[in-house]
Amino acid sequence: MHHSIEIHNLSYTYPDGQRALQGVSLNIRPDEKVALVGPNGAGKSTLILHLNGILDGQGQVEVCGLDVVKENFARVRALVGLVFQSPEDQLFSPTVFDDVAYGPLYQGLPVEQVQARVQEALAAVHMQGYERRVSHHLSMGEKKRIAIATVLSMEPEVLVLDEPTAGLDPRSRRSLIELLRELPMTMLVSTHDMLMVQELFPRMVIMDEGRVIADGPTQQLMDDEELLWAHGLEKPR
Repeated sequence: MHHSIEIHNLSYTYPDGQRALQGVSLNIRPDEKVALVGPNGAGKSTLILHLNGILDGQGQVEVCGLDVVKENFARVRALVGLVFQSPEDQLFSPTVFDDVAYGPLYQGLPVEQVQARVQEALAAVHMQGYERRVSHHLSMGEKKRIAIATVLSMEPEVLVLDEPTAGLDPRSRRSLIELLRELPMTMLVSTHDMLMVQELFPRMVIMDEGRVIADGPTQQLMDDEELLWAHGLEKPR
């Protein structure tokens, strides 16, 4: 059986010479929910951008048994739903319907199937009835849900989110956490929200300076306060 995500010895240096990833290896099993934590500049976002070929470093990246290489990009990008930190990077159409329909239309699906996918994706994020709304008029919490719906409409195997709770008020944050809890799929989430990690993710991967520092059961790593402190993290009180 394939891992959902397999990363082997991945390194990446930005054009300005900054080494962002240094020999990162990571495997994630189907249906696992994994949190990726570490200080700013640890390499978390850089790692995520390798999962559907936005960045291309040295090493091997496989998702759902497919090498992440140019000839597989179309299939890989349907399998890996990548949700950026800022919903504005994902929402650019006149209406919510158009945003959520974009991926399935791009895949060339027939109109009826596209409409069904949009309805299913909006239902999954509890945003039914928003089809005709204008995305940039929505609240931040609503925008984040619609951004997730835009990738769910592609029926991905893996959901990858970058800082999903950033910028949310407590109520929107709580409802987003409950939404992520409900979604029955493999999930890799980069976050500074240690309270969410403790509550939602059985496994935690700590990165710092482009390397994986620790990888194990969340509670076990959370209890090692010296380890957390050494890498700019704090156990939630």
